[in-house]
Amino acid sequence: MSRPLIIAEARRWIGTPYHHRASLRGVGTDCLGLIRGVWRALYDGEPEPLPDYTQDWAEATGAETLLEASTRHLLPVTGAPEPGDVILFRMRRNGPARHVGIMGGTMDAPTLIHALSPYHVTESAYAPSWRKRAAAAFAFPPVPEADNADD
Repeated sequence: MSRPLIIAEARRWIGTPYHHRASLRGVGTDCLGLIRGVWRALYDGEPEPLPDYTQDWAEATGAETLLEASTRHLLPVTGAPEPGDVILFRMRRNGPARHVGIMGGTMDAPTLIHALSPYHVTESAYAPSWRKRAAAAFAFPPVPEADNADD
């Protein structure tokens, strides 16, 4: 997995306006759409069909839709997240994970690249207010290497 490649791709989305359930760089995206867009750039396709989800991500029911999908396609991080990792957030202490972003920056000065409703994709300090909401961290699986064999 190339962490610099992941971060560079996520940064290409900065400034993309927020749009619920969208994932088109420069046009519109939500937080999941950013992750989907980076995934498509790395692996050429979607990991699974987009589920139907509301902006509250099942806040009323407590369903862990985002966490369960992340577990199916990403690799759990057991230690501290590193730049290039995907971080899920709970916006309420006992609520489901309903926001997601990619850690950028460095281990000494981490940032968070994410789509914020109703604004746009941004990169800002990974501040204590975000850290306390972190629910889980995941790494992208290894990126397939291009075939470098001579013909």
